[in-house]
Amino acid sequence: MNIAVLGTGMVGNTIGTKLVHGGHKVKMGSRTAANEKAAAWVTSNGANASQGTFDEAAKFAEVVINCTSGIGAIDALTAAGKENLNGKIIIDISNPLDFSKGMPPSLTICNTDSLGELIQRTFPEAKVVKTLNTLTCLLMVNPLLVPGDHNIFVSGNDASAKSAVKNYLHDWFGWKGENIIDLGDITTARGTEQLLPIWVRLYGLFQNPIFNFKIVIGPAPKM
Repeated sequence: MNIAVLGTGMVGNTIGTKLVHGGHKVKMGSRTAANEKAAAWVTSNGANASQGTFDEAAKFAEVVINCTSGIGAIDALTAAGKENLNGKIIIDISNPLDFSKGMPPSLTICNTDSLGELIQRTFPEAKVVKTLNTLTCLLMVNPLLVPGDHNIFVSGNDASAKSAVKNYLHDWFGWKGENIIDLGDITTARGTEQLLPIWVRLYGLFQNPIFNFKIVIGPAPKM
């Protein structure tokens, strides 16, 4: 499959590398076609790895993965071009975190909106699926780093797109289907994005990013 990874940071690098190693063709998108970080990633990953502008990456791709920082996501996707995103799945793994005042970061969008919703409104012809935004990128691509069962979430308006993404999560990264929780439409991204403040606090406590959330369900109370 031809996949665009938008963003050249640790998240984009980790996701892109895993996909290339899985046999996919991946174009890493950035603001410029000669981005140094993207060039280094291409050199490290061989013939199935390439780089280009956001526009070139989105045009190339069947599926687009938004690995940009949340604060830059709309600008990056706008540069990718609506015409290149229409009808395609956008897997959004970004979070609207503001580090301008140091740690811990604050959320620039919350409570009555989410970044996932903003992306869907801005690109109404795309199929936005929010997922993988509640854990570190090393765990995104290798759930076995944490022993036992633990959960990730998907949110999105298009049922067929969510079904496809659930399959991608299993086939690309090894997530068990029973550990993927479909929260509902894209408004439910508010919940997963608001997990980030507690995630950051836990990271500070553990000094280790390799942890995740597990939802444990007991018997329903008798009414």
